[in-house]
Amino acid sequence: MRIALFATCIVDAMYPATAKATVRILERLGHEVVFPSGQACCGQMHVNSGYLKEAVPVVANHVAAFDTSDYDVAVAPSGSCVASVKHQHPMVARACGDAALEARATAVGTKTYELSELLVDVLGVTDAGAQLGSYFPHRVTYHPSCHGMRLLRLGDRQSRLLRTVQGIDLAELPEQDQCCGFGGTFSVKNADVSSAMLQDKAANIESTGAELCTGGDASCLMHIGGGLSRQGSSTTTLHLAEILASTLEEPASVTGEVRVSTGKALR
Repeated sequence: MRIALFATCIVDAMYPATAKATVRILERLGHEVVFPSGQACCGQMHVNSGYLKEAVPVVANHVAAFDTSDYDVAVAPSGSCVASVKHQHPMVARACGDAALEARATAVGTKTYELSELLVDVLGVTDAGAQLGSYFPHRVTYHPSCHGMRLLRLGDRQSRLLRTVQGIDLAELPEQDQCCGFGGTFSVKNADVSSAMLQDKAANIESTGAELCTGGDASCLMHIGGGLSRQGSSTTTLHLAEILASTLEEPASVTGEVRVSTGKALR
């Protein structure tokens, strides 16, 4: 297949290794990856804050970048950004009365997949170790992000892939369905509540004895990683894509890019 990569803002700016890992995974399976150069922000920050009018040109830009016949499907290593493309973009267009933009946005959303969704549902990956050569000999716990669970209904796709990685010791995260407290601008507008939620999440992660916490959203992992770091924890975070791309010959670094947070320090 010819697959368009939607890198997302935070991955492009702060976690490029995640985008590179996504490309390696897909190319390892024999697919061609292209990068639509006009892409930018998906606009979920605007929409989640109630600025629908201001989101229109952002949505229109994304649709213009991906509304082509130059690829078969698009993929992003981010459940929240894919949820925005699939659910928020048509809503924004509808709210501003642009039926043509709504139709185009719906068509783009239909072709856009979160990484684990694409691997499992479209590309038929059921065993990461056997089909991708994934090897990651570390104790890991997994946080399923809210948008992936509730809007995309990813279910156990991500955890199923993780369980098949060679060498991995996957520890169950207590209360894993609870939000980490990031929520984009929520962590800024409601910093105290966000910090309290993050403190609970960090305590649960620490209780597993895992070396790192993984998941499918860099934004959530940034928030969690920042909280763990500020409280002096040795536990770090790493995106699911980097674990799946890790092999015996080319292992992923567990101390790679700096994990930071926009929330307040844990108290």
